[in-house]
Amino acid sequence: MNDHYYSEHPQAESHPQVISVELRGIPCHFTTDAGVFSRKGVDFGSRLLIESFRESPVPGRILDMGCGYGPIGIALAKAFPERRIMMADINERAVRLAHENVNANHVTADVVQSHLFTHVDGTFAAIVTNPPIRAGKKIVREIFQDAFHHLVSGGEFWSVIQKKQGAPSALTALRELFGTVQIEARKKGYHVFCAKKIDNKNRL
Repeated sequence: MNDHYYSEHPQAESHPQVISVELRGIPCHFTTDAGVFSRKGVDFGSRLLIESFRESPVPGRILDMGCGYGPIGIALAKAFPERRIMMADINERAVRLAHENVNANHVTADVVQSHLFTHVDGTFAAIVTNPPIRAGKKIVREIFQDAFHHLVSGGEFWSVIQKKQGAPSALTALRELFGTVQIEARKKGYHVFCAKKIDNKNRL
């Protein structure tokens, strides 16, 4: 059975569980399940991305691309309640859980099932992602490129990638797209990148 956390219809037998964590100093509670990413707890890379994120200086929505059961988007919704949050994932089970977790954590967010940006409309002040590395480099690069086009001028793209899973080549790709890219955090082999979309930087 070819079943991954980035499968559209995961076939793994359902075993839901509830986890409680503190993100950005705020208590959060999530229902997770088999067939979704990091079901036993919020992974280190996502935590580092959540803790490193800074609010965009421009107005607009925040998109959590590849949201899984929702820890990144929900943590940011709690930290920045005045911002509208959208969360997207291809995995139907993850999307269902994200809906449940949005309600359980008493935040407001739009959750959509989408293959990459297929069902994502409009532009954003910030896009955050812990990309599905196991889905392959082509998919990760598509996320980079589509994110560029869905950002407003001055908007920021935030991503976390482990060094051994391609952080150096990802940094090169992001620099080709955006120009200057900042390494906002580096810990335990994980790199958090922040790339800002600047006028006249459209290189595609």
